[in-house]
Amino acid sequence: MPERAEVAGHRKTFLITYVIATAACLLWLGGIWLAPYLKSRSSPWSSLVYAVYSPVCHQVASRSWFCFGYPLAVCARCTGIYLGFLLGLVCYPLQRGWRRISFPSSRNFILVSAPIVLDTVGNFLKLWHTPNAFRLATGVIWGALLPFYLIPGVTDLLIGQQKKRLNSPSTCP
Repeated sequence: MPERAEVAGHRKTFLITYVIATAACLLWLGGIWLAPYLKSRSSPWSSLVYAVYSPVCHQVASRSWFCFGYPLAVCARCTGIYLGFLLGLVCYPLQRGWRRISFPSSRNFILVSAPIVLDTVGNFLKLWHTPNAFRLATGVIWGALLPFYLIPGVTDLLIGQQKKRLNSPSTCP
């Protein structure tokens, strides 16, 4: 049975992971809307912000929402994934709490992933063309699941590293 100090340490690691993930998510989401805002102001920084998001999204304007007269820095599906991720972060402590490191079942992952996978494959194969609202919705559904893997995964990794440091022999004389 873990000692009280160890459980408190795990809870602290959980909380730190959660706070950093939430702050990073909010910063990332802010940048998505910052790009069109800067472009509407003819700021040279808008190109940099769009460039930051280009490795993670195709940025096709017809598949994007517009704000300030310009497309967001990511497409509707990616916007949904990031908004869903934030929703998942909000729901995480209500659903899981801070006491246990556990992942949802693989069955849940497959069920929640099915809509976005089917829609993406159908669009890729040109079987249909999904409206942006549906792309956003499938993104939100899938994105909301991701914190339930990220938070325990990163927490478990950090706790494992802490245990290694504590159990490794000291090299100091």
